[in-house]
Parts: sequence; C-alpha cells; structure tokens
Amino acid sequence: MNCKEFNQLDIVDYLLLMGYKPAKISGNDHWYFSPFRNEQTPSFKVNRKFNVWYDHGIQKGGKLVDFGVLFYNCTVNELLQRSANKNTFSFHQQEPHDQAVSFSGAGEKEKIIVVDARHPIRLSPLKDYLQYRRIPLEIANRFCKEVDFNLYDRKYTVIGFQNSAGGYELRSADFKGSSSPKEVTLIGKDLSKEIAVFEGFMDFLSYQAIHHRKFIMLPKQQPNFLILNSIGFLKKMKSRLEQYTSIRLFLDRDNKGLEITKEVMALSKKYHDESLAYKNYKDLNEFMMNQNPEQRQTQTRGRRL
Repeated sequence: MNCKEFNQLDIVDYLLLMGYKPAKISGNDHWYFSPFRNEQTPSFKVNRKFNVWYDHGIQKGGKLVDFGVLFYNCTVNELLQRSANKNTFSFHQQEPHDQAVSFSGAGEKEKIIVVDARHPIRLSPLKDYLQYRRIPLEIANRFCKEVDFNLYDRKYTVIGFQNSAGGYELRSADFKGSSSPKEVTLIGKDLSKEIAVFEGFMDFLSYQAIHHRKFIMLPKQQPNFLILNSIGFLKKMKSRLEQYTSIRLFLDRDNKGLEITKEVMALSKKYHDESLAYKNYKDLNEFMMNQNPEQRQTQTRGRRL
C-alpha cells in the first residue's frame, strides 16, 4: 500500500476499526472525543465528504496519513509498513467493526456488528497464531475467548480479550482491532500492593507465560494487572495507579512508549521501568518470540519480568 492508497481509506471506518466512534454526526461532519487526549467535549472532526480530519485542540489536521503518523508517532514509511504487516494491523476499507453498536448519518447506510458467540479457543488458525506469538493455549484460554461476530452478512472469528467495560480487543493473524466501548482491562483484587501495567494484552499473556510455573506454585504472588489496550489511557488511570505502592511499567519501547514511561517515572518513585529487560526489542512479546525455551529461562532469571 502506498501513500495515495492509504489516504483513500475512509477515515471514519478506520477510526471505527480502532474502536473510536463519533460522539455526534452532523451531515458530513463526524465529531469525536480526540484520540490524542482525554476531553469532555468532542473537538476532533472528520469531514467524510472530503475524507479529512481536524483536531481543534492541537490545531492540526490533514489526511489519513497525517493522522497515522501523529497517532503512532512514526514516519510515513513506518506507517505504511505497519499497514502492510499482517501481524500488526489490517486495514479493511469500508469494513469497520464495533460490538453491538450501530449509527447512521445523513444518507449513510447503518453499520453494525453483532457478537454471536464467545467460547474457548478451538479454531486451528487461531491456535497457530498463538503458537507463532509463543502464547500457550492454556494461558490464552484463561484470559481470552474465541469470538464470532457478523459484519455485512459475513462471519469473522478472532481471539477476543475483554476490557473492563465489556468491549473486546480483537486479534488474529491478519486482523487487529477493537470493539466498542474501548477501555482498559483491570485484573486482580485490591489486596495486592503492586500492579503491573502493559500496553497490550499480548504482552500481558507473555508475562503470564514467562511466570507460568511460578504462579502455579505461588498464585498469591501475582500482582494486580492493568492492560491499557491503548497507551492514551495511562493518564486517565494515573490516580487509580497511585493507590499502589509499586507500579511496574511494561510499555512498548517505541518512541511513544519510552516518552510516556519517562514522563510518569518523573512523577513518583512508585513507577519502575521494567522494559529495560527487553531493551533490544519493541515489546515483551517480541522479546519472548525471539528466545528459545532455554534462553528464556537464562535471560529472565533474576529479572523482574
């Protein structure tokens, strides 16, 4: 996909695929709460007729490439590579998805997704995908479901990780997205004094895989877990996080992840940057994928992963 083709993708559908839906629709103008920050009044506008966006809060706008570069904090080439990599994000023009949510604007055909079933992961391609990501099926089934949903009379089956508001993060070998409502996932009782924070659920599952034996023998040693499902939710959860005496950050080591890690660590000594354990990799899952079992035991011994 080149730059021109990427800009031809429908921005409204693209945002819906990411889990964002309009707060209001007025003709061709679709208004959103900004994907770049928390706000009470929607100030991010997409004009669907001209397929352009503008964020009044930061006074920036443009086409889809401009949005992607700003949102992912990457170069144009990195954005296009991301779109071409089936294991990072799949872009489906005119095929947005949302969970049991529909909306329509002037002259628009209503769009809707209905989740039909949630059950243990059993489909072979999904098991193969988990094996590729080095996630044991037993661990995946403990925290995830195989999710069926229909879109435009077509059935899709993916791995679903539920958030605390009932929405899902949706993954397969060639699909990555989320259903509405988009929210964090908080796991564990308020008995722990420690919480581990992950940007995405694949990193959380990787953590569980690395510590599988330990947690079987000593289940009470598990901390609480916060899976952000979007790095932008970290600021929103700040007051909740600071109720803990120790906050361990397992964020991505891309520009955005490193920047936010540095920001929050400057706020309090409660925050600890655990990403140093996988400093040569983008995230914890990529680190685990590049180790064989013997290497994983050796390299993680003594580290607080």
